[in-house]
Amino acid sequence: MENKKMQLALQMVAGYGGEFTSWRMPGADPTSYINIDSYVEGAKLAEKGKFHMIFIADTPALSNDLGTHSPMYPMDPMLSLMAVARETEYIGLVATMSTTFNYPYNIARQYKALDIISRGRVGWNAVTTSAPEAAANFGSRVDSREIRYSKAHESIQIVQSLWGSWGKDALTLDTEEGEFANMGKVQPINLQGKYYASKGPLPIPPSEQGQPVIFQAGGGTEGLELAGRYASGVYANPYDIESAREHRAAIRQSASRFGRNPDDIKMLTGFMFSLGSTEEEALERRRQIMSFDPKEIPNRVSYLGMMVGVPMSVESIDIDQPLEEKLLKRARPNPRDPRSEKALELLKKGISIRNVLAHGVINYHPLVAGTPVQVADFLEEWFLAEACDGFSIVPDVANEGIADFVELVVPILQERGLYHKDYEGKTLRENMGVPYQYGMLNY
Repeated sequence: MENKKMQLALQMVAGYGGEFTSWRMPGADPTSYINIDSYVEGAKLAEKGKFHMIFIADTPALSNDLGTHSPMYPMDPMLSLMAVARETEYIGLVATMSTTFNYPYNIARQYKALDIISRGRVGWNAVTTSAPEAAANFGSRVDSREIRYSKAHESIQIVQSLWGSWGKDALTLDTEEGEFANMGKVQPINLQGKYYASKGPLPIPPSEQGQPVIFQAGGGTEGLELAGRYASGVYANPYDIESAREHRAAIRQSASRFGRNPDDIKMLTGFMFSLGSTEEEALERRRQIMSFDPKEIPNRVSYLGMMVGVPMSVESIDIDQPLEEKLLKRARPNPRDPRSEKALELLKKGISIRNVLAHGVINYHPLVAGTPVQVADFLEEWFLAEACDGFSIVPDVANEGIADFVELVVPILQERGLYHKDYEGKTLRENMGVPYQYGMLNY
């Protein structure tokens, strides 16, 4: 990784941060979900910190209970990015759109139009959808994994072909001769697959980066093939360095199998944080966030017990005390859960059950609750171990968490030579260091 710089994406969630009770934190804007200005402000803070992109995950369904929790996703990712595009200049704009429940033509049109509007800063995270509640919203059922990925291949190929169907120099705008475009260079694609088809062309010219950057998220053999064939960016969720290195190596190998330079595909791994001037201050933030949903604490305690193979419940143990020695002697990490190693390590340090949970051992991404230096140390360790090319950052509370990361962590990373001090260019491809592309490549 010599001379390489880590890349950072800000995972926007629904505008509140990575914890679904953080909307209640002091200083948080409880209206963020319906206040696009709050969303835009978060993106502008990230651009101030030279983040390469913002990233919006999405599933076309209500995915969690909104009785006490904030939503997992914004009202509409593309409309949110449209608002951000008009208020920013450099930061990339990446959103998820399902290949399972969207026609390729609609995907191609929306993303390429936004790429033009943003002057070449857009990326499409192409994913399959397996959620039954999402399928129900389209009057459908969940397809088999094989069908979902077959649809994904067809969708991406059609989308990229549509993106390239308007010739690079077809837009003439010749006012003297009266020619708006050279229609000989605007060609139908006439693609017919088993699941999708499109005649084309798409009447939108190239942007400054040619076409939007393709991203991918999802594991397994099928996910690796999708990434290796098409993606320039991959969002991944490993929990430890070893599995992260293995996944990154597999992605790079997949790219090589399709005749691509493995350096042209970047893996960003999910990472969560809570910052404080001391570790205890950061843990207090975590405890406060946890306290907003006391009904969830028994579930967390029980799950922690399953992770280390000993029974735990709020009725049987005092969660503000360390795990009893007799139980600790029986504890073993669950080989099926990579988070369990860290959980057991913290339990052996003799800290309370509540603080073990505050350290985020059952969170979806690795989490650091600590000082800016501790957060920077974690990012440096993973990056230098070649476990990733960068991180998809999820603050505990937005926009306070974003501002603190930009002001306190980014300078440390820059001083260590791990992170760029300014944008390399104005397009997402330039800033990611991936090649210009226009149209479907022959892999």
